[in-house]
Amino acid sequence: MQKIDVTIEEDFITLGQLLKNVNLISSGGMAKWYLNEFFVFVNEEEEQRRGRKLYPNDVILFPNEELEVKILAQDG
Repeated sequence: MQKIDVTIEEDFITLGQLLKNVNLISSGGMAKWYLNEFFVFVNEEEEQRRGRKLYPNDVILFPNEELEVKILAQDG
């Protein structure tokens, strides 16, 4: 499984924004479709809400993509 870190400048990022950020979808409108079609886990719990807020140290698994993403805070 590929593991990547995503650094955010704000306090949080939404799951829909993350999907676009890691190039799993091409537009924000596709987030709802993606979450209905594929399993996504946030901190080991299944998640389908595109508005779910993700904070530093959250771990998001995309089993279909064999991808694990960890959210990091921007230093400074």
